Amino acid sequence: MEKNELNIHCDGGSRGNPGPAAVGVVIKNQDNQVLFEISKTIGESTNNVAEYRGVIEALKLLKNKQVKTQRINFFLDSQVVANQLAGIFKIKELHLKKLYLVAQNLIQELKIPVTYIIIKREFNQRADFLVNQALDQATF
Repeated sequence: MEKNELNIHCDGGSRGNPGPAAVGVVIKNQDNQVLFEISKTIGESTNNVAEYRGVIEALKLLKNKQVKTQRINFFLDSQVVANQLAGIFKIKELHLKKLYLVAQNLIQELKIPVTYIIIKREFNQRADFLVNQALDQATF
């Protein structure tokens, strides 16, 4: 791990797919200290859209807070979304392609190298908790 890098655990989920959806994000520094958390509903959506939106929300927060780092490591439990963001899987759905482009534009603006790491759900528990917390507290 580089001296100054961020580890970001992202999750997104919907109840119904599509259905009420939310994102959960945990941003940690290289010492594993939590710097920021996001727990936010995003309206009616699918799981994949919510996963993308989690990454986008994290990138927007970093941009708005003008966070400086040498690398961003995204930890995602969605193999499809992680591989699409990494350019390994082709994106066939237009609405997902648009979200991909939003994420890529934010990464270009931040000028920080990004990696995507696929993890098992049990290693993404805090982000998953934040998704469910937002959904449980929401009034749709």
